[in-house]
Amino acid sequence: MSGAASGAIKASHGDKAPATKKGPGALATAYLVIYNVVMTAGWLVIAVGLVRAYLARGSYHGLYYSIEKPLKFFQTGAVLEIVHCAVGIVPSSVVLTSFQVMSRVFLTWAVTHSVREVQSEDSVLLFVSAWTVTEIIRYSFYTFSLLNHLPYLIKWARYTFFIVLYPMGVSGELLTIYAALPHVQKTGLYSVTLPNKYNFSFDYHTFLILVMISYIPLFPQLYFHMIRQRKKVLGPANAYSKVE
Repeated sequence: MSGAASGAIKASHGDKAPATKKGPGALATAYLVIYNVVMTAGWLVIAVGLVRAYLARGSYHGLYYSIEKPLKFFQTGAVLEIVHCAVGIVPSSVVLTSFQVMSRVFLTWAVTHSVREVQSEDSVLLFVSAWTVTEIIRYSFYTFSLLNHLPYLIKWARYTFFIVLYPMGVSGELLTIYAALPHVQKTGLYSVTLPNKYNFSFDYHTFLILVMISYIPLFPQLYFHMIRQRKKVLGPANAYSKVE
């Protein structure tokens, strides 16, 4: 699912817990600050890479190749967020965080990396751009929250930019998966056919279609959840007010 979605509904790595809950210890806080600073810097590298490649080429086509390696590295690095939840230094659901993180890792490796024909699709740039802006804001938000010095501008951006970034990211993800379908069907990528000694079959092409269908119930549910979170965090009166 879209990075904008995960960025807006996660309560991990710096979101303030309820007053009755105890926050991470000093050592865990220091580690989380370092982790979030590194991840912020990583996504900034990706953003700069995209801009530099665009200026050098004079076109947005095929910009994925200019940031392929850092994208894979830092997106995969988000798997540590699952570990953070599992060991208890971040008060978020392990199941929810796993779903959010692994859905993006899946799109990075099992779709975009595995089906090289889609890497030149404009839809890849669409979700990569949405992810990049979302993650820069999200990890900055976590960093400043952990330091107890969160600028209103960053909080406002985190709970406002998703309005555009979430549909943008979801559109890019769906279009990329759709573009991969003919190549997956033709090559039989990751599919297992019968007969075999395990008496098991798996059609990756069908699986990708089911993944696309899953967006139908998930998109409105998560999007309106984020709208409610925005009103809760910024307040009805401040949701569309000036940024201080």
